[in-house]
Formats: sequence, structure tokens, C-alpha cells
Amino acid sequence: MTDSPDRIDRRTALRAAGGLAGATALPALSGCLGGGSDGDSDGSGGTDGDDAPPDDGADVEYTVENVAEGFENPWGLAFLPDDGRLLVTERPGRLSLVDPADGTVEAVAGAPEVFAEGQGGLLDVAVHPAYPDDARVYLTYAATNDAGESATHVGSGRLLLDGDDAPALDGFEPIRVAEPFRDSANHFGSRATFGPGGSLFVTVGDRRDTEFGPDHVSQDRSNELGATLRVTPDGDAHPDNPFVDDSDAADALYSYGHRNPQAMTVRPETGAVWQCEHGEEDGDEINVVERGGNYGWPIASEACRYGTDDPVAPGHGERDDVIAPVHYWPCGSGGFPPSGAVFYDGDAFPEWRGDLFAGTLAGEYLGRFTVEGAGVDDATVTERDPLLADRDWRVRALAVEPATGHLYVAVDDGDAPVARIVPE
Repeated sequence: MTDSPDRIDRRTALRAAGGLAGATALPALSGCLGGGSDGDSDGSGGTDGDDAPPDDGADVEYTVENVAEGFENPWGLAFLPDDGRLLVTERPGRLSLVDPADGTVEAVAGAPEVFAEGQGGLLDVAVHPAYPDDARVYLTYAATNDAGESATHVGSGRLLLDGDDAPALDGFEPIRVAEPFRDSANHFGSRATFGPGGSLFVTVGDRRDTEFGPDHVSQDRSNELGATLRVTPDGDAHPDNPFVDDSDAADALYSYGHRNPQAMTVRPETGAVWQCEHGEEDGDEINVVERGGNYGWPIASEACRYGTDDPVAPGHGERDDVIAPVHYWPCGSGGFPPSGAVFYDGDAFPEWRGDLFAGTLAGEYLGRFTVEGAGVDDATVTERDPLLADRDWRVRALAVEPATGHLYVAVDDGDAPVARIVPE
């Protein structure tokens, strides 16, 4: 671990090297979270072990059920309000509609052509908050220009479910392209989440720009890379964005200084947008996103350069012009490469209400975090014992079923299930 004591403030999540290797493995079909902290991580309040905040959700028993199988690298999940069915994206470019009651899978026609190389492809999916009155479905995806360069796109089309015809997206078209295009197949982001007031938030990665320093694309407000965008449902820059009156800045920017955020969700208690993003060598972060905030990458980071113990940059606590994460995994910790997040607000697991769930890819488990406090300055985040730790699943996306409160999980693999966690 490379962080000196003065770099570890109250928001830090210290993890022993090797991550949660000491945690008890979960049974194959059911599980029970142990009684409290796993003992080798602390919360953002700077406590660990027996000093961690109490955990009302520690002894919840659950069962894992496969809902549907045979997906190729599923990436996004979204339930249709007042319908009960689930939209699932697959990175090669397929969109499906799943009936959780019987596992029926129907292909949805009309999805865009995508750049399915590296980390690119068909990525996230979101449903207009006024659905079904407004039947638009939103997709984020990687696509190329005439020169073969790629960019993160946002597009929408109206979901047609009437009659005997197969489901389809009608009139799908791109409504926002995060420019500039790059000759890269990495770091597209890209999560899409509707926030309070009906605006659409979209994360965009830094496209793997390795020119670390103040001129990095994530620190350049004139472009839309390494950023959170806020747009209207039509794809226009939100009129209340922080830099709309700055002629030198991209008008869709809401926050910047991000590396590759692949998880985003809204906390119901506060309406705040939370994100999880990938660090370089460790340095993964959980952030509360503030309007106009600079989140530091790569001029402030808790990560090291790949294959070394050399810090990429000073820690967030050493600068007063960046916003620090509310929770992070410093270099040497084993990290938490994230993808997909949701605040649990269902009825199936009342002990988990208000907890943040986030998937991890290389770690191959589902993380659960208790949260105390409201925002950047006073949030205390504590990682609890992992779920699904015995399954070797790269957890890619999460969703809560509105009618039941069951927690749905998309597994990142070439022949993968969508599963759900239900009370035992």
C-alpha cells in the first residue's frame, strides 16, 4: 500500500492486499451475510473491524435464481414501468425483452449498428421516466465515423409492443455524440440514468488517454470525454448545466475529471447522482456527483501506474481544487473494478433499504455498501461482506424489480445468465 498516513482521510476505504479473500464463501444456491464487517476493509468514516458502523442487513438470507440464459456479454438492464418486463443489452449489438415470470426472451428490432471491439459495443439502456405515455428507450453505445474512429453515442427510439409483431425500436436515432472521436477501443463509459426533473445523465470515459497531466482530456472542459453529461430527453444540453455560458466549454458537461465511470445511480433519499469509476492500478472510486465538479483524474488520484507502486498523481486530499471520492481503494488494495450500481429501495429485503449495491468485474462478486450521511462532505460508506463471491461471476449490471423488490444481476460472459436474488 503506497498511501502515507496523511493521505488517508475519513473518506478512505482501506483494504488489505488481495481484497476480500478472507470473507466466507457463499453457498451455491443461497447465502447469508455474516455478522458485521468483513474485518479487512473500513468505511469512509475511517473505522474497520469491530469499529465499523452497525449493519442491520448483515444476516439477510437469500437464494439466487437464473431468470434467463444464453446472453453474450450482457451490459445493461432496465425494467419497463407498468409492464414488468426487462430490457437487456448485449455488447455485440443485441437488445432483448425478457419476461421474468417465465424467462421468455424476445429480440427487439431496431437497435443501432455498434462498434463492438475492445470495450465498445451496445452498452447501457434506460427508459423514459414517463413510460408508457412516452415510450422512448435510450441506449448508449460505441459507434464509428467515416474515418473508423469511435465515440460514445446516446440514441433513442420508441418501443413498440402492440399487436402480434415482434417488439421493436421505432425511429431510433443518435441524439448525442460525445466528441471528439478517437482511434481507441477503450474507456467509453457508459451508464445512462434519469435524474430528478427528468434530465438524462450519461457517463463518458477518457478513451484511455495516457498523457497524464493537466492537459489530459478529462481536465479539458472543451470536450466531452472523461465526463458526466446532462442532457434533455431530446439530447440537447440541459439549460442549467454549469458551463453553458462558457464559450470555451462543452455545454453538456455536468462534471469532469473522470477516468472511466461504469456505474451510476440516483440515491432516493437525496436525489443525488452517485457513480463508481475505474482507477488505473487500483484507485477505484465511489463519487457523489456535484454540478460543475472536478473529480481529479489524472491530476489527483489514489491509483498507481499499471505494474508499479508509483502513484499516478498526488491524492485528492493534497489538492483543494478537486472533489474527493466518498470511498476508494488505494493502490495495493486489490481494487474494485466496478460496473453497474443501484441503491436498494425494494420490499423483498427491508434490511437492505438504502444500501448501495455495485458489481465488480475482476473481483467477481457483488458489493454491498451501507451509507450514512447525505453527500460529499459527510457521507460514510462502509463495504460489507460480498454477495455471490463463490460463483466466479463478473458482475456487469444491476436492477431492482419494481413489483417484487428482487435484485437482478447481469453476468459479463460470452454465454451468461441474467439472475435474481430473492429471499430464501
